Amino acid sequence: MADPHPVPPLPLLPRRTWLGLALTGAAWALMPALARAQAGFDHGHAAWNALLRRHVRWLPDGRQSQVDYRGFAADRAALKGVLDSLSGVSQASFDGWSRAQQMAFLINAYNAFTIELILTRYPDLKSIKDLGGLIQTPWKKKFFSLLGELRHLDWVEHGQLRPRYQEPRIHAAVNCASIGCPALRDEAFTAERLEAQLEDGMRRFMADRTRNRAQGDRVEVSMIFRWFREDFEQGHRGWRRVEDVTAHYADLLTDDPAVRERLRRRELRVTHLDYDWSLNDLPR
Repeated sequence: MADPHPVPPLPLLPRRTWLGLALTGAAWALMPALARAQAGFDHGHAAWNALLRRHVRWLPDGRQSQVDYRGFAADRAALKGVLDSLSGVSQASFDGWSRAQQMAFLINAYNAFTIELILTRYPDLKSIKDLGGLIQTPWKKKFFSLLGELRHLDWVEHGQLRPRYQEPRIHAAVNCASIGCPALRDEAFTAERLEAQLEDGMRRFMADRTRNRAQGDRVEVSMIFRWFREDFEQGHRGWRRVEDVTAHYADLLTDDPAVRERLRRRELRVTHLDYDWSLNDLPR
């Protein structure tokens, strides 16, 4: 019996043309997974943004924030969704992103996985340091996957953000779950707003007189400027030393016009304030 739906004969094409079509088809078959991974990632970080909006509170001065870890614990399933999304990004996808997209991704990952680390023992801890030991700090614990491998928080900050992008203001963006640390924002970092967010975070940090201030013949700054001094001496905005940073933000460090002028002339001696490692938890 004849086939009621005969297949029409293939067109007579040169062998080279058929070979090209075959290769194109093979390449197309290999592309979807990578394309989905890259196109499917939300660079607006909407899910993480929603969690931050719900569980981070600015203090009245707008310079410090507190984190509702109990609220995050109640939203653990939503947080897991965010972490899984971050962990699902491949190195190949990441490499194809813009610089700003990469930085926003890494900053958000650092902050989100820091929240997760705190929740592994919350509420039975007073500081992130309680999660470390004599041999291993909490920042060296490999407890999450990122870009295809098991990672720790130090890898994100010291292995990626600092050396790859050489942007000192990231120190006012990544949050170590401590009162002494620059504030955790109540919004996700995004590529489109990255510059404004970095500068806003730095200005809030420098304006916080519990962390940075100028008085008398000295300017007292956070230990961050000692621990990461070299990051502020690499020429960003012309900064070659910490005194250049304090001169740039002189208006935020004191209300005294005379002291501000001395800051701008780099005349004040730099000293460092004690760092408060207490958990930045929302009081109950």
